[in-house]
Amino acid sequence: MVNFKSIAASTLIATTVASTVIPFNAPTADAATAKKATCSKTPKNVILMIGDGMGISQLGAYRYYKDNEKTPGLDKIFFDQYLVGSQLTISDDEKLNITDSGAAGSALATGVRTYNGAISVDKNKKPVETVLEAYKKAGRSTGLVATSELTHATPAVFAAHNESRKNEMDIAKQMSRTVKVGKYKRPIVDVMLGGGVDFFKQKDENGKVTLDLVKTLEKRSKFKYVTTRDAMLKEKASKSSRLIGLFAPSAMSKDIDRPAEEPSLKEMTDTAISKLSKNKKGFFLMVEGSQPDWSGHANDLTGMMSEIAAFDKAYQSAVNYAKKDCNTLVIALADHATGGLSVGTGDKYEFHPKVVNNMKMTAEGLTAKLIEDGANIEKLISDNIKFEDLSAEERQAIVNAATAKDETATLKAINKVVDVRANAGWGSLVHTGEEIHVYAYGPGKEKFAGVQHNIQNATNIKSFLKK
Repeated sequence: MVNFKSIAASTLIATTVASTVIPFNAPTADAATAKKATCSKTPKNVILMIGDGMGISQLGAYRYYKDNEKTPGLDKIFFDQYLVGSQLTISDDEKLNITDSGAAGSALATGVRTYNGAISVDKNKKPVETVLEAYKKAGRSTGLVATSELTHATPAVFAAHNESRKNEMDIAKQMSRTVKVGKYKRPIVDVMLGGGVDFFKQKDENGKVTLDLVKTLEKRSKFKYVTTRDAMLKEKASKSSRLIGLFAPSAMSKDIDRPAEEPSLKEMTDTAISKLSKNKKGFFLMVEGSQPDWSGHANDLTGMMSEIAAFDKAYQSAVNYAKKDCNTLVIALADHATGGLSVGTGDKYEFHPKVVNNMKMTAEGLTAKLIEDGANIEKLISDNIKFEDLSAEERQAIVNAATAKDETATLKAINKVVDVRANAGWGSLVHTGEEIHVYAYGPGKEKFAGVQHNIQNATNIKSFLKK
């Protein structure tokens, strides 16, 4: 019998919200890591971290996943001590009242609610200044980190304007542009780390590169360019303050599927901070854990736990930097929730997400491998699905779907193996409309307390430039 521990959701929410407004200088367990200095009341640096699709239920599942079952009760996760409030995520779309990442990201970046699919334009398709652009004009350094391609909706909204998120080639051009800062022209973004080689090295139908934006950045703005984890970590210590790292043709891999040559989200975050902190005036950095969302769309519990864990590590590292620096505000939130994940389902009062540790790849990652490599289906299943009680029927369902090259059926068959054992439920294949939690540490965190609309973030962040 598994040592299962239950907790009432209402009690959890009441407890966490009641403990949200903690003074910035209040003692914490690791206060010894902070500098013995007077922390500023207004942040010089702002790190905005977005867990795409990482809603309250997804974090609730992660709390069970991280729990030490040998201790009583349900353990808190790192995020919990920094909970300050919640936000509403509705878009301003005539047909759709649940947001997509374009509208949600645009709201976060500009403070203007807009239609689904928009990239920092209003309902009339007019560009609206983003917080990143405002910080750049104020002489601060700017950075974008994502595990998607950098031209995907969330990173795009901070440095580009377009009527459609689908126009990623044009978005890449905008992200590579210069803007006037005082008397000089400066690159709009100083550090870009993520996927998306194919959008920054654009090719014709014959595969010939016809527009190389990376070369433009290197020649015009003295960017360093890296394509591997080792090269990025080496460049982290260099004197250069401008860096573009593109680690995949499109999106990067999910964390447990990640090849050795791809950096983790934490490593990219640390590298970006190292570069941007060279500017004594300060910086703005947006970090997106892009793929909790994709795992939600795929109803992939293994992927969801993998991606939230990777985001958790990056957030912890950013907070630790802020504690030592004393002039940095770190905000973490989701743009929306995805997948309608339920922490328990059916008629059982149980939830066991630790079963995902028997998976050596995400369901999405394994599905892609099985479809691609039809000759080794049985071996791939044996190597990556380590449940001792995997039945012959479950195995055969995966084999049949993969042999037929049916991606949807293969994904469902793998997910079923995990969900039945975890007792996890899914109510959606798309975004859901519930509020999301907001976590913050550093000077100015009180501005994010309570229940707010997501458009308030941009107003709050821009206000720090006026003091």
